[in-house]
Amino acid sequence: MGAAIVASGGYPSLSRLFLILVTILLASAGANGLTNYLDRDIDARMERTKHRALPSGRIRPPEKVLPLTVALVIIGLGLAWHLHPLVFVVDLIGTIAAVVFRKRATCVFPQGAISSCTPVLMGWLSFEATFSWEIVLLCLLIALWLPLHVWSIMVANRQDYLNAGISYFPVNWEVKKSVRVFPVFSVGLYITSIALYFVGGFSWLYLIAANLLGITMVYASLRLVLSSASRDAWRLYKLSAFPYLGLLFLFLCLDIWLLW
Repeated sequence: MGAAIVASGGYPSLSRLFLILVTILLASAGANGLTNYLDRDIDARMERTKHRALPSGRIRPPEKVLPLTVALVIIGLGLAWHLHPLVFVVDLIGTIAAVVFRKRATCVFPQGAISSCTPVLMGWLSFEATFSWEIVLLCLLIALWLPLHVWSIMVANRQDYLNAGISYFPVNWEVKKSVRVFPVFSVGLYITSIALYFVGGFSWLYLIAANLLGITMVYASLRLVLSSASRDAWRLYKLSAFPYLGLLFLFLCLDIWLLW
């Protein structure tokens, strides 16, 4: 929703903003439902996910979830078309990408960034049906954030992933070697967030937040490199979701509301 608020200049129509929220929620729920269905056998072999509804067998047969899941996808696509044809296209591509690049995929980056950028693009294109450097940087931000978020939990639960038969990066590398890429992505994330300040014309409020959050992510990545400990990988995972990404988008909105 942060992208929608930024694209609208900070003061979107509440009715349209609510429609965008519903559309993104339905589209995301549908795509997530499809990936959970397709990966249910892998989830059943993992300690972290085996208690979910499908792998635990609470829903039998698993195919019972398909009508509702497909309905969510179709309704999401219909609402996306109502918002704008480009929103529909982005939603469709994102749903396909989410299904293709799930746990069975050979890697998370860069393919997984397609589905991860979908909500941001949907929110932006609902108000601004053109591409600019601002939305490019927002998508790049998500693309660089994704490996830090996903790979950190994979490192933290490395043996769990290996037991489930997943053997792509980073779990197929020694931890000490795989975590060396984390500072590269965290620095790239930091630089992108600062570039957004200049391109988007934001003020000191966002700049301070981007610096503090970016430095914290770089520090957490370096700490993981030094320790190679699963607890530090878990801390990086938790940090990447919230406070980092949540607060960064929050300050993008606050900057517009308070200082523009």
